[in-house]
Amino acid sequence: MPAEVRKVARLVLLDPEDRILLMHGFEPEDPGSTWWFTPGGGLEGDETREQAALRELAEETGITDVELGPLLWQRMCSFPFDGRRWEQDEWYFLARTTQTATDTSGQTGLERRSVAGLRWWTSAELSAARETVYPTRLAGLLRTLLDEGPPRTPLVLAPEIA
Repeated sequence: MPAEVRKVARLVLLDPEDRILLMHGFEPEDPGSTWWFTPGGGLEGDETREQAALRELAEETGITDVELGPLLWQRMCSFPFDGRRWEQDEWYFLARTTQTATDTSGQTGLERRSVAGLRWWTSAELSAARETVYPTRLAGLLRTLLDEGPPRTPLVLAPEIA
């Protein structure tokens, strides 16, 4: 029986210097297996995706002074994590902030067991990175966003299955 698809909202959070905030995650049972990803998470109750994105950002990073922008991208993904397979329908929203200091004290237990830290990345740093980053095309997507602005209609990214 296929797993239920989890609705997820994520943020492409940019600071005044157009740096993007990414979280450094790892598999709780295998801390050597690491990757970078955007803040965000699953919807709770009757939240909208926008509400979930802002709540998750506050919990994961402590950043609450945010200007939420348009929906940029949509992606289906499937991956193993913490002993189960996750099937996610992810929506990525543009957001901007002047608040670059972070506070991870609001993270959930699972996040505390699987997030090593946060980092602001320039587009050039992200393009040069040799580490795993999700979505896998994030460096190019960010460069296009910075060069051309948000797409007129959300881009549907290729599904990713790990």
